[in-house]
Amino acid sequence: MEPDWTRFPGWADVTDADWASAQWQRAHCVKNVKQLRELVGDRLHESFFDDLADDMANSATMSMLLPPQMLNTMVPAVEDTAPGSWTDAFLADPVRRYMLPVASDRRTDWPSHPFSGRDSLHEHDMWAVEGLTHRYPTKVLAELLSTCPQYCGHCTRMDLVGNSTPTVDKRRLALKPVDRQSAILGYLETHPGVRDVVVSGGDVANLPWRQLERFLERLLEVETIRDIRLATKALMGLPQHWLQDEIVEGMGRIAKTAADRGVNLAIHTHINHVNSVTPAVAKAAAAMLDAGVRDVRNQGVLMRGINDTQADLLDLCFAMQGEANILPYYFYMCDMIPNAEHWRTSVAQAQELQTAIMGYLPGYATPRIICDVPMVGKRWVHQLSEYDRELGISYWTKNYRTSIEADDPDALTRRYPFYDPIDTLPKAGQQWWANMHPPVKVKEAGDAAAAMSRRAAAQQASAHQDEAAEVL
Repeated sequence: MEPDWTRFPGWADVTDADWASAQWQRAHCVKNVKQLRELVGDRLHESFFDDLADDMANSATMSMLLPPQMLNTMVPAVEDTAPGSWTDAFLADPVRRYMLPVASDRRTDWPSHPFSGRDSLHEHDMWAVEGLTHRYPTKVLAELLSTCPQYCGHCTRMDLVGNSTPTVDKRRLALKPVDRQSAILGYLETHPGVRDVVVSGGDVANLPWRQLERFLERLLEVETIRDIRLATKALMGLPQHWLQDEIVEGMGRIAKTAADRGVNLAIHTHINHVNSVTPAVAKAAAAMLDAGVRDVRNQGVLMRGINDTQADLLDLCFAMQGEANILPYYFYMCDMIPNAEHWRTSVAQAQELQTAIMGYLPGYATPRIICDVPMVGKRWVHQLSEYDRELGISYWTKNYRTSIEADDPDALTRRYPFYDPIDTLPKAGQQWWANMHPPVKVKEAGDAAAAMSRRAAAQQASAHQDEAAEVL
């Protein structure tokens, strides 16, 4: 059953029809502490609001934006309505922990890794034209817009997506949407080696449907494109959007054109906890599949305290696969963005979890746990070439050049580093990092990332490998 939204004092009179309306959901998103307080009344202790305000002022890399659908999956059914009665449950809630972070969630010793960065994957450096990241030989990422129906605290594109916060002044897209889309399509028409396009942002659910449909129609005219993936967390966070008649009918037209031209059309969503898999989400997935979309797949993020146990991952995967017909596909390790250390896991833990979930799900529905290594790309967590567990540095190699490495003779022989959260290391490793790199605040991490050149980022690997070897 869908959780009972009327348990929130501010939604006590909301009807089924209102709740099912995408327009109502968007109009009643919670964007600030005042709106949250009006919604929950005195069910949360004032200390929670202070904790939240502290985080928004001093740590948050994403502004608050929560659709009612997503908020409704947070608080479990708590019958007690006394003042402050929801506080403990709300603080412990796994969906709240990543969608509505508070200051007490964050680490105070290592809030950011010394090598975290606002654009940790260097996607902007690899823009072929504005909004088009050409990172892999045959695949591209098309960022059509920089907004979403909801903002996740761990967003890997926190440098571009959403509103600026007190700690992060966001990059802005400069071109008009129609000019950006034309530039993207022009690039694809002249680069026939590209077969696979991820259409994202932001979230494509925030693009007016006629704009998105026109872009997809033109994309389907590029003869060399064979796969199109629409990235939208809104299938879970705002399923009402994908259930609108205009969207369902339009997706039917696009799906038919794709099938006629031999193009695989899929939707990729982003679900991190089983509590988010509700009947509305299953209904939205079914509507897309009935419209002719080949697959609805999930790309979750592995995060401490949210889904980092065997039971949590399997519960989520069984719910998606068995009840919502959403294919478990990837779980990414949380990227090395500022103020994310309390969410990140070590490579060792990711490897243990990958082993722990094997054998429970059908092979095609067993998700791969992925480390997205800067300057390398997606790698299954067991693909590393070397791993110094004391310092928490894993080393990775790759078999292709990104779009910015055409003239780099060492790109395919260099070993690229990835860093575990420092608090997960043994004492000797933690001490080494404390001596070499004092803890970094979010603004300092952002400034350092902005100052780092593309070549310097690529050459990090050998420098830190030598540094580690010398100390050991």
